[in-house]
Amino acid sequence: MEEKQDLTILIVDDNPVSVRLLETVLLKEGYRVITANDGPCARKLAVEERPDLIILDVMMPVEDGFEVITHLKKNARTAPIPVIFLTGRDDLGAKLAGFDLGAVDYVTKPFQVPEVLARVRLHLKLSLATNSLIAEQANKLRRIEEAQTSMLIMPDQLPRAHFSAYYSALLEAGGDFYDVFQISENMFGYFVVDVSGHDIATSYITAAVKALLRQNCSPIYQPQESMRMINDVLVEILSDGTYLTACYAKLNRTKESLVVVNAGHPPVIYLPKEGEARLIDVDGDILGMFNEVYYGQQEMKVSPGDRFVLFSDGLIERPALKKVWCECLPGLLEACSRIKNIPINALAEELARLMIDKTRKPEDDIVVLGVEV
Repeated sequence: MEEKQDLTILIVDDNPVSVRLLETVLLKEGYRVITANDGPCARKLAVEERPDLIILDVMMPVEDGFEVITHLKKNARTAPIPVIFLTGRDDLGAKLAGFDLGAVDYVTKPFQVPEVLARVRLHLKLSLATNSLIAEQANKLRRIEEAQTSMLIMPDQLPRAHFSAYYSALLEAGGDFYDVFQISENMFGYFVVDVSGHDIATSYITAAVKALLRQNCSPIYQPQESMRMINDVLVEILSDGTYLTACYAKLNRTKESLVVVNAGHPPVIYLPKEGEARLIDVDGDILGMFNEVYYGQQEMKVSPGDRFVLFSDGLIERPALKKVWCECLPGLLEACSRIKNIPINALAEELARLMIDKTRKPEDDIVVLGVEV
């Protein structure tokens, strides 16, 4: 059996007769009632008790009802609580001011008990329905987030790929994602994607792109060929205005070669075991927008112990400071150089820690993929 949930109503009035009358009536209707005779006490109780509804007198000493509701609506814990004003004035201007401050209704003194009960029931129903809708939507978003996160491969699922990953979505489900897959015995693919926009709907593209990677990234195709085939499909299925930037790195451990192809995405950072960090910058068009596209490709020799990093622009771009990602690359290179020798399983998260400003709210999805040859 479910545990009974009491609905709590906070009555705030400096008139003890009004308080006693309302308290008696509401208790008989099965509500839990708490009371306060001034604004500061009411605000303290509202924070501690989180009542389901507040009946608030307008005319009170110390703080009137308008001041009290102003404080309540500025506090995240009490802002959602519906407030019904009690007033002895049938003044339209005062009522409009109360509605502007966040009140849901007014009851004029001397009040009629049936009217008070009717308004209390109405606004409790509306509040409960709203809270239920919010909870349902949040639950759906959590399921979307869990579904998308479950599609991201973890290092322990493919240990021979020798990688670490950091992933943070701006919304419950993000437009950026990564994939790591085995192409053949000693050949692995590493892919980072940034979908335009921050609409949660963009997260559904994840499954489509992952399927396309499996279908088109094989030993018989060069990465630039794979990228062109993926683009051809995306042009057909994406809605107008939606596009992707992406970076694909194909590592052949037998040949000790790395091939990088870029689709309008930030460059790969190469961290040789011996030598300075540098960029692997390759030109290429975005995915999903044009039928006729060009994707450059760079192939290079690598050695065991060398590393490379793929990332999305959210790691370094700072729109609030009007800094685009290309302006922030020197700082990223410097950070990579500082951590180039830490264990590979910690590299992605440590790089994110160095680059993300914890004092500023994130402005984009963030993906970091660190790989060791």
